[in-house]
Amino acid sequence: MSASAILKLQKVGFTPEQVEAMAEFMDDRAVTKADVESSAHALQSQIETVEHRLELKIAEVKSDIREARADIAAVRAEAKSDIERLEAAVKGDIRELGLQMTVKLGGMLLALAGILIAAIRYLPPHP
Repeated sequence: MSASAILKLQKVGFTPEQVEAMAEFMDDRAVTKADVESSAHALQSQIETVEHRLELKIAEVKSDIREARADIAAVRAEAKSDIERLEAAVKGDIRELGLQMTVKLGGMLLALAGILIAAIRYLPPHP
């Protein structure tokens, strides 16, 4: 406790015993420059430890991101290949279906032509 603080306490009515007790209490609780420096050093050490751990974690996360990107690229390439294969298969199926429809339509046209020819031949002549 500083001398000016002691004088102020005495001026406001504290007894010398009270001022002395207060000074002893404050001296016991007072923090020294060495205490502050020690705490600052300990905190700096902890901060450096945390920074190092964070740097390691960041490197680990970056590595995980690179792996995920590689996995995504592989899946994308596989999906593209599958889509191209399915597209070719669908185009082939559509072509085949088109040919089947052409054959069926041709068959129906032949049947219709046969029915018309038979109808014309067996119908009585028109007067």
